[in-house]
Amino acid sequence: MRGERNPGVLTFFMKGLSLSAGMIVSIGSQNAHVLRMGLRREHVALTVLICIACEALLILTGVAGMGRLVAASPVLLTAARWGGALFLSWYGLRSWQAAWRGESLRAERGGIALTGRQAAGSVLAVTLLNPHVYLDTVILLGAIGGQMPGSGKYWFAGGAIANAVIWFTALGFGARLLAPVFARPRAWRVLDSLIGGIMLMLAWGLVAA
Repeated sequence: MRGERNPGVLTFFMKGLSLSAGMIVSIGSQNAHVLRMGLRREHVALTVLICIACEALLILTGVAGMGRLVAASPVLLTAARWGGALFLSWYGLRSWQAAWRGESLRAERGGIALTGRQAAGSVLAVTLLNPHVYLDTVILLGAIGGQMPGSGKYWFAGGAIANAVIWFTALGFGARLLAPVFARPRAWRVLDSLIGGIMLMLAWGLVAA
């Protein structure tokens, strides 16, 4: 039990949380869908729960499976480190590009009300049919988390999942408060600028490790 109190545990947790935050808090179909459902006050709890469950399953799958695969091969370990650094760099630069363009997240009221089954199907579609979700969670988070020693990989996964819980809950249930703010390009410019900086710092951390 003493090992669990090691300060490194918090470090692993915060790495997972911050890396996941940089990826999940960005303009995309899933966030737009959650925000839209929140604005409509329609199946918000179901939508948020499915998003969190999908993220948790994919993150754990990546950390457990990909982690073992990468750890067993020095070649894959090196490829994951440099591949992750390149991807993070691209992600960061893309965020800065979005900030420069001033993109905004839009979600309107109205439309025909969905049944619970339709709502579940729609959120599963925007989540699981998006190829980026697998690149972000299974491959990138899995490869990086899998490099953490001992139980560190699961603390890393816990941090990433905690971020998903915080973000989707805030976005879904706080949509009415967030929508007027994030409908403005300036708000997304600030957010995307911060995301870009975080991603580039994490990329440097991988290369310098």
